[in-house]
Amino acid sequence: MYAFVDRPVESLCNSGRFLLWAMRAWVSAAERGRCPPQMLHRGFSAVNAARALPDFHVAMVLLGGDAVETLVLAPLPCLQISEDEAILLGLWRDISLESTANAHATLALLAEGDSAGPIAKAMGAAIDRLLAAGFDMPALAAGAMTHQESPK
Repeated sequence: MYAFVDRPVESLCNSGRFLLWAMRAWVSAAERGRCPPQMLHRGFSAVNAARALPDFHVAMVLLGGDAVETLVLAPLPCLQISEDEAILLGLWRDISLESTANAHATLALLAEGDSAGPIAKAMGAAIDRLLAAGFDMPALAAGAMTHQESPK
């Protein structure tokens, strides 16, 4: 989390910026009563990651629906990474590193009941599909703050 909080969005690697955009866009669509997968499909397709969208959507639904407290994401044009966004980016990082103990510990604080497992599973499936699409999840995992890699 601390690798991301209060940093400029532009400091994230391309994969991190995409995940942040996707999370913000998902929340924005849901708040406006729009279907998030439908609203995000074009963006995911543009980077050959459309297969990751269903699992990403499930993860976001579970995170939002089973949250102990409402997670607050910044509006799309915001140039800074908020605290809740940093926590979520840290979760994506931990899941991509297969650091399930860290991810489950964080999810236990964020989500009610037995939601940690299903959320981690959905996030893991989305990450697998993002990797298959050419995303550089190790760059996010390393806390890379560069623009050198790009999703295909």
